Amino acid sequence: MAKNKTIATEVDVLAFIDSYVGEEQKKADSYQLIALMRDWTGFEPKMWGPSIIGFGSYHYHYASGHEGDMPLLAFSPRKAAFSLYVYSPTEASKPLLEDLGKFKMGKSCIYVKKLSDIHIPVLEKMGKATIAYLNENKECGCREL
Repeated sequence: MAKNKTIATEVDVLAFIDSYVGEEQKKADSYQLIALMRDWTGFEPKMWGPSIIGFGSYHYHYASGHEGDMPLLAFSPRKAAFSLYVYSPTEASKPLLEDLGKFKMGKSCIYVKKLSDIHIPVLEKMGKATIAYLNENKECGCREL
């Protein structure tokens, strides 16, 4: 079975942002996301893999035997857009997408160009719903329900 590439590292989060993120607005948004996710989760940021900033963690174990650890909430300040790992497609979360703002949906993340494109209180509700889902189900919310 393949090993997970996304594992917690000891890389300094702020040093990563300063060296990886070139645009000042994206840096400011990254620092804002750190403050928000720290508040929502109660955990300090930690690097997961080479470019994901995660908060907290949970251990998952699938029927296939695959298991590992992942952050409860996370984001990556990628060049084209932020990848926000804050969403589980639960019945409570699905309607929140209508009020989120301007974004694109991936399989396991939400892509946004800048934070001013979305409604932060809606993002908070999504993140907290995802934390509740993960604490209850111990599996990625990206799996089909």
